[in-house]
Amino acid sequence: MVDYTEGSGKQYHTGVGPDDIGKYVIMPGDPKRCKLIAEHFDDAKFVADVREYVTYTGYLEGEKVSVTSTGIGGPSASIAITELTANGAHTFIRIGTCGGMQEEVMGGDVVIATGAIRMEGTTREFAPIEYPAVPDFNVTNALVASAGKLGIPHHVGVVQCKDSFFGQHVPEKMPVSYELLNKWDAWLKMGCLASEMESAALFIAGSFLRVRVGSCFLVVANQERAKKGLPNKQVHDTESAIKVAVEALRSLIISDRQKKS
Repeated sequence: MVDYTEGSGKQYHTGVGPDDIGKYVIMPGDPKRCKLIAEHFDDAKFVADVREYVTYTGYLEGEKVSVTSTGIGGPSASIAITELTANGAHTFIRIGTCGGMQEEVMGGDVVIATGAIRMEGTTREFAPIEYPAVPDFNVTNALVASAGKLGIPHHVGVVQCKDSFFGQHVPEKMPVSYELLNKWDAWLKMGCLASEMESAALFIAGSFLRVRVGSCFLVVANQERAKKGLPNKQVHDTESAIKVAVEALRSLIISDRQKKS
């Protein structure tokens, strides 16, 4: 592969090198969330800002950790995890937002993914469609335990990943409405909890790269509740999901350290 950095020692897209990041990384989509997440670290420092990728690095439990944004969607998320893995990171937690799908998934709740529907394009360049997009078991357990410990309302299950935000929200206007509407109905009948855009790519890329990945999301609202005229609270503050991710990362660091001792 061509070295587009021309020997700089930094990754081309994320702008980070091996000394810039920790082995544990939280990955929001929105670059503006990075500073908010970094405030939960000790001695956090700004590292890089290239395209959609903003990075801060600090410490949790004395372990070097980082937060790097991925932007929106699978392509940029897969680039981020690939470049960060090349620099030594091995554990990743995506924190983001989602739209609830089942009636009981309310705005303000947190969803923790146990698998992702691959209704997007990025993962097809990693693995055949038959290969499942699933998170790391230990990371997922840490997220579930963290949400329970913090007393944050949460749901655990499968999420749907897509490439088009408006394909989800106004499918009837799309030329392929017949496919979008029929598949959405199938996801609902199968019990899919929520819809988002990055986890499938991170889970599949993580499987290929042999790194640990998990995901948790703030539920912003629930379009199915809105369709049925049910109360549909909107929540945009991601602090609860951030706390779940940070606490989970803290427990993983402690657990990994104990296994080595």
